[in-house]
Amino acid sequence: MGRYEPDPKSLRSHPVPAWFEDAKFGIFVHWSLSCIPAWAPRGGSLVDIVRASPHSFQHLSPYAEWYWNALRIPGSPTAVHHAKVWGNAPYQAFREPFDRMLQSWDPGPWADLFAKAGAQYVVDVTKHHDGFCLWPTSVRNPHERDWAATRDVVGDLASAVRARGMRFGVYYSGGLDWTFESRAMRGIADATAAVPLDPAYERYCDAQYRELALRYQPSVLWNDISYPPHEGALWRLMADYYDAIPDGVVNDRFIPSPRWLVKALRLPPAAALLDAVAARVVRRPGFTLVPPRPPHFDFRTPEYASFPDAKSYKWEATRGIAHSFGMNDNEDEANLLDPDELVRSFVDTVSKNGNLLLNVGPTREGVIHPREASRLEALGAWLAGNGDAIYATRPWRRAEGTTREGIGARFTAKRDTIYAILLATPQPGELRLRDFVARTDTVKLLGHGPLAARAEGNDLVVAWPAGVASAPAYALACEVA
Repeated sequence: MGRYEPDPKSLRSHPVPAWFEDAKFGIFVHWSLSCIPAWAPRGGSLVDIVRASPHSFQHLSPYAEWYWNALRIPGSPTAVHHAKVWGNAPYQAFREPFDRMLQSWDPGPWADLFAKAGAQYVVDVTKHHDGFCLWPTSVRNPHERDWAATRDVVGDLASAVRARGMRFGVYYSGGLDWTFESRAMRGIADATAAVPLDPAYERYCDAQYRELALRYQPSVLWNDISYPPHEGALWRLMADYYDAIPDGVVNDRFIPSPRWLVKALRLPPAAALLDAVAARVVRRPGFTLVPPRPPHFDFRTPEYASFPDAKSYKWEATRGIAHSFGMNDNEDEANLLDPDELVRSFVDTVSKNGNLLLNVGPTREGVIHPREASRLEALGAWLAGNGDAIYATRPWRRAEGTTREGIGARFTAKRDTIYAILLATPQPGELRLRDFVARTDTVKLLGHGPLAARAEGNDLVVAWPAGVASAPAYALACEVA
């Protein structure tokens, strides 16, 4: 008998492990057959597109890893592009060039880059919605013959990552598998309507999750979309996972899909009603793309979003460097996140009890594109000098602050030290941090040294020196008064 029983109440007794609280930064890897066409339309962020067209947003989805779905929508930009470039070739035609490239793929440079960036864990997409497996699974797909890579991509990347001191996790698309359910998805309701209802699919998911857990001992199980009707098997899977890997974590996308709901949303009136309701929700000011709360999770996963304040629960912001997770050759530099803004948004996330899971979409040549590598290197360079203000910290009593000069600040805490991280470059001279009382003899600018400071009322006044090297953010380490 294990420690955990197969029910959500027992599973909720699982504590979020310290390593995940401390890590702050992980790398997401979206790499599958979609990297061969590597294309999606340029139309802005997914949230913007959903707000504009909630009933048919997949027509213009910026996610290149959803290529096969967009290809199934007649007249979509992806379908038009595919006909022009690939003719009438089926999606399955991308397998041969992908497998051929894998023979020379080297995971070492990836892992070196991730470590240089300061990442503490890596989550690898083992099976995306196209159903193609990146490990030599023994679980047969009944609809696509040998629908798996000829090389153990998951195992080879896991070994490279762990050799450099990082933890390894696995992503798995539980809610969607287009080899089991091929209906084209267009609107919001389709995300549930397209969940396979074949009982064989639930058994398939369970067997593959168990195979991944047993073979690779992942520190993270990162499910996507939802989970098929399971008759309690999901809770047994989680209980067995925790018993085998006590410091493992699961995300909040293990959302059970009731069979009746999936069937209902396959009916046009029910789908239209849900899309109409969802349209009003996504258009509300401050809408955050975060999954519905499931019966059990260790951390929440807002997508391309943050929260306005610190949360008592652990969460993880997940996003690509551009608008797509998978590689999209149709994106250019203007679509990518600015390196300085990446640092600042990361600081904001950490101050509010979040981790950042930043995605890379490797190319059809099996490398990290230089435009993505440059962002990772920029974040790594900043962390090399300011990591004390990030790693192993916890939220302070408030996340945000400001200076008299209007510079925003974010706060983190570690034992007796509070870190005030400034999100812009101060001018030399007096810097007044409002409503922040600290010992004036302990103020230190990370990467520079001690600063003269004094208390005035509830403010901390710091003598900001000239000649401080330019940076996207600056961390002041202070002991609490």
